This record gives sequence, C-alpha cells and structure tokens, in this order.
Amino acid sequence: MHVANPIYDVAFKYLLEDSKVAKLLLSAIIGEDILELDFSAQERTVEVKPLIKEKIPLTVCRIDFSAKIKTEAGFKTVIIELQKAKLQSDIMRFRRYLGLHYQNPSNSYDDQQEKARQIYCIYFLDYGIDLPPSPVLRVDYKVWDAYTGDEYPASGEFVSGLHHLSWIVQIHHLKERRRNDMEKILSIFDQSNVTDIKYILDVDEDLFADEYRQIIRRLRKAMEDPQKRREMELEDDVVKELQDKERQIEAKTKALEEKDQIIADKDQTIAENAQIIADKDQTIADSAKIIAELEKKIAEIEQKNKR
Repeated sequence: MHVANPIYDVAFKYLLEDSKVAKLLLSAIIGEDILELDFSAQERTVEVKPLIKEKIPLTVCRIDFSAKIKTEAGFKTVIIELQKAKLQSDIMRFRRYLGLHYQNPSNSYDDQQEKARQIYCIYFLDYGIDLPPSPVLRVDYKVWDAYTGDEYPASGEFVSGLHHLSWIVQIHHLKERRRNDMEKILSIFDQSNVTDIKYILDVDEDLFADEYRQIIRRLRKAMEDPQKRREMELEDDVVKELQDKERQIEAKTKALEEKDQIIADKDQTIAENAQIIADKDQTIADSAKIIAELEKKIAEIEQKNKR
C-alpha cells in the first residue's frame, strides 16, 4: 500500500495530530499505557531561498504532549517531547528546546507545593550516529553509590525532576527488524520501502495488527491530499538546500583546518630552523672562544720565548 513517508515533517505532524494514532505509536515506544494525550505542536517558520524561484516556508516542527500514563499506583502525568532530525546540526536545536522545557513553569503540577513533571524525550534520527546499531535505544538515568558502586532505584521527584528519559529511534537501522509490536509499528519509517517518489512509501499492511492499521490509513490519507504532497515536495527542496550548505560549511571548515595545519607545520619548521641556526651560532661562538684562548696561549708562549 502506498502511504506518505512519515520522515517528512508534513506527514509526521499530520500523523501525530490524530490522538488515537499518537497514543498507539508513543505507547509502543515508551512501553507504557498512555490513557490521555494533550497535543501541542510548537512551530517556527522561516523563509529560505533555494535554487528554485519561489520562496519556501521552512517549518521546524516541535511536537509536545502532556500524557496521562497508567501506573500500578494509579496514573502519572508526564511531558513527552518528540523531535525528528535529518541534519546533524539539529542536535543543538534539541539542547535549546529541552532547556526551554525545564524552564517552562507550566510543565509542573500543584500537589500542595509546585512539583516538576517528568520529561520524556523521543528522537527520530535520519542519519548515522556513533551509537549501537539498534532500531530503538533507551537512555535511562541510574543512581549508585560513588564509593561502593551499589546501584539504587532511580526514584523520587529529585531525580525525575532534574533528569529525563530518552528514546532514540535510529531510522537507518529499522530495516528488516520486526521482533515485536514496537518495531512493526516503527517499520512505517523504514526508508528501504521508499518508491520512485521519495515522499511515498510502499508498506505491507499485513505486518500490522488490526488495532495498528489506523496508522497506515492516516498516512494513506496524507498521501492522497494534494496540498500535503506539494508541501512534501517543497520540503525536499529545502532539505537538499540545507544539506548542500552543510556540506559547503564542512568543506570550508576542512580547508581552514588544513590551512591552519600547513601554517602550524611552517611555524614548526621555522622554529626548528631557528633552533638549528641558534645552535650553529652557539657552535661558532664556542669555536671562536676556543680559538681566542689558543691564540692567547700562543701569544704567551711566544712572549716567553722572546725573553
């Protein structure tokens, strides 16, 4: 079945605007039962001028959820921050945005006194990174005695309020990994299913249990929308332009580093030559001193002989 490629911001946001679909996807990733979701898309739009004539609005979509999660004791509410990156430079954007979450007073609740809500971070990465080659990695905090090494449960509001859990979805490693429901659901991001049109995937609907097929139907609906298709085409132009600029910056940085190395090597050579000259000058000076001493002794001997 042909569906919109959710790696595109347009399709990604459209997919998660459906509360039922978002609960299915997020519950599968975090491994917890989400009862309610309050969706909030944070967007920043700028205009870029790629090689084509028309201006393209580039939307950086930051998707947040306030989630009510079922627990053994009842339920808890957490903030889920969801971001997706195609460029390695997006890491700094992640840091800045996470900092805003910690500063935001609305990300707290009142239980006789103000308390911070726990933050969950989910990152979808569409590029290689220095991490184990697994489709989904969980980054957890741990508490242990710095002297004995004994580990303790990472519980309590101090830890949860100042630290966060993260899940890293490595899109490049989703291929042929279908070991559980989570990996089956995330197969909708598998870029090995891309068609001749990059923003359209050909997925096998039979991989999905009935309860998860609404995810496929949602992406199918996005693909059939002419406006969404056009926005995905424009997104391709923007990303290509940004990737080209990133490569240009990397090339210039490398060239500057090579020039700096050449200058450093020249400085080193000059310093070494200066040292050689200084050593030679010292040798000449020592030799002149020895010659002067010898001449003095010869003169003394000749003076005695005259007497």
